[in-house]
Amino acid sequence: MADSNTPDIIYTKVDEAPELASASLLPIIQRFAKAAGITVGTKDISLAGRILATFPDHLKDDQRISDDLAELGELVKTPEANVIKLPNISASEPQLVAAVKELQAKGFALPDYPYTPETDEEKAVRAKYDGIKGSAVNPVLREGNSDRRAATAVKNYAQANPHRMGEWTADSKTRVASMEGNDFRSNEVSATLGAAATAKIVLEGASGETVLKEGVSYPAGTVVDATFMSADALDAFLAEEIEKTKQEGVLFSLHMKATMMKVSDPIIFGHAVKAWLAPVFEQFGDKLAALGVNPNGGLGALLDKVKDEPEIMAAIDEVTAARPPMYMVNSDKGITNLHVPSDVIIDASMPALIRAGGKGWGPDGKEADTVCVIPDNSYAPVYDETIKFFKENGKLNPATAGTVQNLGLMAQKAEEYGSHPTTFEIPEDGTVKMVLEDGTVLHQHAVKKGDIWRSASARKAPIEDWVNLAIERQKATGYRSIFWLDETRAHDAQLIAMVKPILEAKGVADKFEIMAPREATRASLETITKGENTIAITGNVLRDYLTDLFPILELATSAKMLSIVKLMQGGGLFETGAGGSAPKHVQQLHEENHLRWDSLGEFCALGESFRFLADVKGNAKAKVLGDAVDTATQGILDHDRSPSRKVGEPDNRDSHYWFARYWAEALAAQSADAELAAEFAPIAKALAEGEAQITGELAAPQGKPADTGGYYMNEASKLAGVMRPSETLNAIIG
Repeated sequence: MADSNTPDIIYTKVDEAPELASASLLPIIQRFAKAAGITVGTKDISLAGRILATFPDHLKDDQRISDDLAELGELVKTPEANVIKLPNISASEPQLVAAVKELQAKGFALPDYPYTPETDEEKAVRAKYDGIKGSAVNPVLREGNSDRRAATAVKNYAQANPHRMGEWTADSKTRVASMEGNDFRSNEVSATLGAAATAKIVLEGASGETVLKEGVSYPAGTVVDATFMSADALDAFLAEEIEKTKQEGVLFSLHMKATMMKVSDPIIFGHAVKAWLAPVFEQFGDKLAALGVNPNGGLGALLDKVKDEPEIMAAIDEVTAARPPMYMVNSDKGITNLHVPSDVIIDASMPALIRAGGKGWGPDGKEADTVCVIPDNSYAPVYDETIKFFKENGKLNPATAGTVQNLGLMAQKAEEYGSHPTTFEIPEDGTVKMVLEDGTVLHQHAVKKGDIWRSASARKAPIEDWVNLAIERQKATGYRSIFWLDETRAHDAQLIAMVKPILEAKGVADKFEIMAPREATRASLETITKGENTIAITGNVLRDYLTDLFPILELATSAKMLSIVKLMQGGGLFETGAGGSAPKHVQQLHEENHLRWDSLGEFCALGESFRFLADVKGNAKAKVLGDAVDTATQGILDHDRSPSRKVGEPDNRDSHYWFARYWAEALAAQSADAELAAEFAPIAKALAEGEAQITGELAAPQGKPADTGGYYMNEASKLAGVMRPSETLNAIIG
């Protein structure tokens, strides 16, 4: 249970652009909340914070910090939880290593990341670091299912001020390429447990039985899946697509999720790096291994390790010249699609490419059609069908398009595919078996060395909660509602067998459709093209993908989404949107002292958090604050006070000034609470009268480099100096 010292609202400390913005916005929130007797505290779930919390024994007493993620993990299981969760880094290996190096440079005696652990101590350190990688935060905090949608004000603004969309033509060469067999989709098996069970996962090979994982416990009613991707089939597919792309004369691109899918996708990424440089690995394989090259870390890390090997560098140049041009992360800096596994994240990269009319940036700095390689065929059809739809019908019109809301099954680590600790790169040929404690073999696969085997699960209670949430939302909206489930896929078939009886028992089966992802994609695009709305009811991975795809098409960004997680024990988790472009925002701030991060997602979450607090704790003032937040958010949109992308123009800090002003004005004007009106009337007056002085002070530092004292770990005083440069505003807010 939460103790009496737990703040009313927890605002998470995270990374990159959202954390920079918090240094400006959070003091405003805390000042306004204080007037209603509401405390707003912070918990550190940043990558740097999680690293330090994991290695207390390596730190001095004054360097040790609490394990805030673990504390939040307990809080979200209580009715008192009220957490505003900003997007945090889901670290790839290169990001983790970079963060460790930065912290070491700041005087924290952390152990180096052991790439190839040999001793028991190194293996223990590696296991701790691996626990921090990937989607380590969300599964801990998401004790409820996801309700993501565009807030009404945001959607209205997007329709009144449509963003630019790239042109789609029927002759576009852009396409999606995916494996036709021997991938995770085709090899999946699934079963629903009739009783609680504990399983072990073993590999039976020529050397005997190896226990890969034991003590995996499942409550009754859990849907348990197992599958694998053939390494041989993957390599053959990648080699074929590289050659086909060259023949087609378009860009080659790989789209993965090497952050959330922290075990499986970096391995697949490494296969792509090896396929791209196959002749180099064939000729210099032993030398590359001796140099410590791990293709899973990306082309950038490989090039860094061989930069002093002229023969290898020459071979790389020769192979590159013979390959098709590659989709680039940064053409000017020569950063390719394959440089860093976390640079191209499918849920952000594919919607951006689709929004641009199927165009990606090539090494020549020009846009071109692109082959989008998504090896596993589980969800590739969503993007394939989207591209086909726009080739046939032309680009979406944001001014008239309806909206796709999403209800996602994610509670209690549901469907944590590829990031789960039951994902393995197979060390030798054999048979992988999931064996229950009574000796029953639940699942088994014949595998070869190098294959990627994984298991995931979804518990009965979250599934039932997800279906009931869908029933509530459909009743509240009347929108077309579709369960994105494929009856021909093993896992989905198990879910359908649970979904249908619930819908029938509630007498609402006629209100819902069940479609495979490809068909659901087309149905949803047809619906919103007509200006109508739909609800996509999906599993965890599709939740992640669709809540970027449709918002980016509808709104130009997914950062402005309203994301509510109704925690299963009664608390609330309010997420603030995606952070996929956050690294570029940080770079611009450091170079030009301009932050283009848009805090609209934070504004939307804040209003919901206050209203939730009002309901739970009977705090009428909290509701007044929340309603005034909505008025302020509408003011930001109506008066175009969102950040500009260009240095010298209003940025994130300016938007926070306007948010504070509109918020104060709304509180001063309302009649539901005279005390709040009286308190904020002079604040609103001061903010209005100080407009010229405040905006001038906010503009003055722009155009020059900004020093926040770090990337993964900012220095508080330096960060405050950069993000709160207006003494006039600070004096009013406090």
